[in-house]
Amino acid sequence: MEYTEEHRKMKSAVVKFVEAEINPHVQEWEEAGIFPAHELFKKMGDLGFLGVNKPEEYGGMGLDYSYQAMTIEALGACACGGVPMAIGVQTDMATPALSRFGSDELRRDYLAPAIAGDMVACVGVSEAHAGSDVANIKSNAVKDGDDYIINGSKMWITNSTQADYMCMLVNTSDGHKHQNKSLIVVPMDSAGITKSDRLNKLGQRSSDTAQIFFDDVRVPQRNLIGTEGAGFMYQMLQFQEERLWCALSLVDGMDRIIQLTEDYCRERAAFNQSVLDFQVVHFRLSELRTEVELLRALSEKCVEAMVRGENVTRLASMAKLKAGRLSRELADSCLQFWGGMGYMWDSPVSQFLRDSRLTSIGGGADEVMLSIICKLDNTLPNPKKNRAMQKEAAE
Repeated sequence: MEYTEEHRKMKSAVVKFVEAEINPHVQEWEEAGIFPAHELFKKMGDLGFLGVNKPEEYGGMGLDYSYQAMTIEALGACACGGVPMAIGVQTDMATPALSRFGSDELRRDYLAPAIAGDMVACVGVSEAHAGSDVANIKSNAVKDGDDYIINGSKMWITNSTQADYMCMLVNTSDGHKHQNKSLIVVPMDSAGITKSDRLNKLGQRSSDTAQIFFDDVRVPQRNLIGTEGAGFMYQMLQFQEERLWCALSLVDGMDRIIQLTEDYCRERAAFNQSVLDFQVVHFRLSELRTEVELLRALSEKCVEAMVRGENVTRLASMAKLKAGRLSRELADSCLQFWGGMGYMWDSPVSQFLRDSRLTSIGGGADEVMLSIICKLDNTLPNPKKNRAMQKEAAE
């Protein structure tokens, strides 16, 4: 991927914003368990950061995905994971399907305000009994006149307590589980919506996360995104952007943690020498830098494919899988070199360990990524085919 001066300027602008508008407040927001999403998103919207690859007619910049990739990488400059996650939900998880398949009216009413930072969005897929198993969701929407009546619940919803609307996946028929689902825009001030207290998470502390309950919530049928019954497919497409977001958002953050670890080890003395001088330390850090560059190359290959309009399911799944596992490995190794200081709650390396752990769970667990890759590589076991082969052999 050959980035231009315009790409570099885009990334630099986002990094400067992070350093000026986010990092000085991270400790306060982490302790509060929430950040002022409307205030921060409005500042980002005014600068165009929430609609880089969204259509110009709805307030976006209309640029290709490579520019959005730059804004995502730049979020690695954040001193926490919660705020970048909330931003990613707004740009790459709750709005891609709306941008691609929504009606003009729906995009004017919900996409344009999200791009401008006037509305905060959340995405409703996971349920308490159906996290990575998306096809098993139970929330449903039944037609009544010109409306849908929605019942059910959604779990682990980022931006939930501040969101103005949810891009919600629900069952709209009793058909096949991959063909009975629809995406519907649900205003979060609708009657019948209640929210739990903010969930007490291991990491991502500054992003507000809750369980949402829907009791006979009435939503106009015009809030349907695209075609009824196509929601599962739309969500799978959204997942590709979410999964690539996970990888892109971590590469610069991992470089940052390695650099902080190098700086700390250079100043920390043990046995009359700098900790960085021990071969086991500087060799390991160099090995980790190599792994990060390999992840960056894989992610950028996926970006190139996305810009060309290709199916990136396999590459995005690989990138997310590697990002989740490498972030755990890297955080653990670097924390070890910080010693007791690394074990402190407010050290940058322990913060990264807590925040990045979600990558191997959210948006499809590692095991789901492996299943997807195996399926596309034609190595996933096929019980029906195996039984047929056994029957043929027996005959």
